[in-house]
Amino acid sequence: MTERPDIIVRLPAILVDLFPGAGRRVEMKAGTVAEMVDGLEALWPGMRDRLCDSRPAIRRHINVFVDGERVKLGHRLADGDEVFVLTAISGG
Repeated sequence: MTERPDIIVRLPAILVDLFPGAGRRVEMKAGTVAEMVDGLEALWPGMRDRLCDSRPAIRRHINVFVDGERVKLGHRLADGDEVFVLTAISGG
């Protein structure tokens, strides 16, 4: 069994505000974006529902970036990766 890499997750303030005790910067171990979501859910139950839909896939209004690239749940993470979770902005 390989050890999961250490990553840094950057969460948007609007999401952090919904989960008391959550921080904008979270350090955790995760080998994929899906494992990262599982880790966030373990820390703050209900966060998965804010990030993912029932397919499961990342919700349309949520964007997840690693190294400037928009990624999906299956994206593999490397040691030291910074994962940015952003809410989409829309309007007219």
